[in-house]
Amino acid sequence: MSTEESERSRLPFEPNKKRPKPAKTQSKPPAKLKTSEEQARKQPPYTKEEMTIPQVVSQRMIRRVAGFCGIPTALGITTLVVSYLLAIYSDITLPPIAVLLVNMGLFGLGVLGITYGVLSASWDEERVGSLMGFGEFSINWGRMVAVWRETRQKKV
Repeated sequence: MSTEESERSRLPFEPNKKRPKPAKTQSKPPAKLKTSEEQARKQPPYTKEEMTIPQVVSQRMIRRVAGFCGIPTALGITTLVVSYLLAIYSDITLPPIAVLLVNMGLFGLGVLGITYGVLSASWDEERVGSLMGFGEFSINWGRMVAVWRETRQKKV
């Protein structure tokens, strides 16, 4: 991917990859630095605005996580209650292993729903995205994999 393409695919809230390095000072004693030089040295590499997720995108992620995680988790709790009530008030006894496997499956879907909820939300402030978020998931997954590969190459 060329630098022009990466700049175009960059999110509005994503920090710039390349920042100009501060100019090196000559080997004079650092007894008295100007205030602007002190601020330049103490300034973090990214500002808070560059590092935060916009409120619109954050709310979108929360709504999706609530749906994709909350529904399977609520169903998992419901199956526990229903199996207990069936065992107590009726003659229907479910095998404990069946109840366990159904609960593990539903709670596992809830855990996966957290990840899918975040990655299926549109990270672009102006674009809402689709209902299920399949297209957004593939875009965001690609971005995440690209960053993993980039950091792996930096370590080597």
